Amino acid sequence: MLRRSLEEFQNCWENVKHPYLVGKRDDTTANELPDLTIKSEADQWIRTSPTAFCNTQDRKILNQVLNNYDQETTDFYRWKVTYTQQELSQLIHNRSGIDFGKIIDLIPIERGTSGRIVKLKIVGTLRTLIIGKELEIRRTLSSSHLYSSAFIIDKEGEEEIPSLFILTGAGWGHGVGLCQIGAAVMGEQGYTYNEILSHYYPGSTIKKKY
Repeated sequence: MLRRSLEEFQNCWENVKHPYLVGKRDDTTANELPDLTIKSEADQWIRTSPTAFCNTQDRKILNQVLNNYDQETTDFYRWKVTYTQQELSQLIHNRSGIDFGKIIDLIPIERGTSGRIVKLKIVGTLRTLIIGKELEIRRTLSSSHLYSSAFIIDKEGEEEIPSLFILTGAGWGHGVGLCQIGAAVMGEQGYTYNEILSHYYPGSTIKKKY
């Protein structure tokens, strides 16, 4: 629903490219989207706050597109989740059905065009496994769903086995296609419906069928 950059279809679902579901920046005035498949670029992008249509705290706009329970949250654009070692190892065991033992590391193996992790390596004392795509990653690392798989991992603890994992993330949802909040912001700024659709589905055309 909310993203600073759009994700490509094949990085979330079947390995099929759709020309109108491509990676691009959720802005029409800022610079080109950096290559967020690169670790250093993704790290900088997620830790900062670049301009985007979906980067808004305007309650009038949010009221148009969010359910009441979603409006209790204000950190869709940037978010942070912290797990202790015990919390994370138990969570991953419960959600995946696999006992990894204590979690040594979470390593992004592949990122999509929006910085979302497509493949994630979970390194445990008992087992190591690569999971993906983005929905499986979000389900495995949360009791419900992480806002998105566009996150970076910081660890704390001086020993080999970290005592704390901090996930700093960006955006909300899978990132493919139209962003509801971004579209609402564009509408408030005076963009027409066809300009909004062309922004989120580049190269598409609108035809009257009746």
